[in-house]
Amino acid sequence: MKKYIGTRLIESLAAILVITILVFALTHMSGSPVDALLPQDATQDQIDALVAQWGLDQPLAVQYLTFLKNALAGDFGDSLKWRGYSAMGVVLDRFPQTLLLGGVAVAISVIVAIPLGVMAAMNRNGPLDRGAQIFSLFGQSVPQFWFAILLIWFLAVALQLVPTSGSGSWRHLILPAIAMAWFQIAALSRLTRSAMLDVLDAEYIKLARVKGVREARVVWVHALRNAAVVPLTYFGVLAGSVLTGSVTIETVFSWPGLGWVAIEAIRARDFPVVQAVVVIFAIIYIVSNFLVDILNAYIDPRVRS
Repeated sequence: MKKYIGTRLIESLAAILVITILVFALTHMSGSPVDALLPQDATQDQIDALVAQWGLDQPLAVQYLTFLKNALAGDFGDSLKWRGYSAMGVVLDRFPQTLLLGGVAVAISVIVAIPLGVMAAMNRNGPLDRGAQIFSLFGQSVPQFWFAILLIWFLAVALQLVPTSGSGSWRHLILPAIAMAWFQIAALSRLTRSAMLDVLDAEYIKLARVKGVREARVVWVHALRNAAVVPLTYFGVLAGSVLTGSVTIETVFSWPGLGWVAIEAIRARDFPVVQAVVVIFAIIYIVSNFLVDILNAYIDPRVRS
């Protein structure tokens, strides 16, 4: 087990290192780093300070090592749009909003998708199963932004039940959380259904029923635990993608999280903030997948080999 965890940890660190190389390379490919990282009206003193801070007068290899050292310390420079704040300061200030929205969306996804997938498998080819499959097909085929606009038009404009956008109360959270969870519910319920169908036909499940084990325990304990590997693997992707894929939803609903910050930073050519957001998003995604790999190994020993 320790060897498995060590291997996955090395792979995760290597992936993060590759991300930093790509971020560094893209900054240089977009032109002079000085032009990218400073506004057009920057003074010579500001230019000299930036060159000294990031070693821009050094060879590329040295520049990358300087960038990596600063990134490890959480220093991506000062924001150009949000004056008076560092890039990492802007990210840390908005991260709780994205974490709140993503956490609620993940909770909705799991609470709805797992029971829906299990019940669909238990009623194979029945009305509930067919309804769940239609729901999953619709949920995975409809673009997130279009579904978000439909929610705004129907629930916020027509029925006036919730605010159209912004943040400030739990009512502002309802529409973006539902819109973000919609696709994930569809995908996770389909995976749960497929995994449960495979497990429910297994011999040990038939044996448990013959021995008189209650049906609820057979389904929700024995079958679901052994079918959980596939949905759990996707859950790592789900958690990472919900947090890092918040750009569209946060923009549509003007939710002041990292996704909204990323769009605003790109519009303002605020490269330090863009770099910080990309690196943080990558770390979230990689760490969530690493944790799920470890969880899978504990649940199913076959994964380790």
